[in-house]
Amino acid sequence: MLAKAAAGQEPGTEIAVLADDPAAAVDIPAWCRMQGHTFVSTEGDRHTVRLRASRG
Repeated sequence: MLAKAAAGQEPGTEIAVLADDPAAAVDIPAWCRMQGHTFVSTEGDRHTVRLRASRG
């Protein structure tokens, strides 16, 4: 679902992901590296992960 949400976004668009899987805090930063997006942060116990799209 994240890949679909990120597709076509303008570079610099920030996306917040609310996940119920604690592994998202590791998986999403890894996905960002593989896809060329910028990982911004992981916040709190609700597994909110922020990333910035790097290409449209």
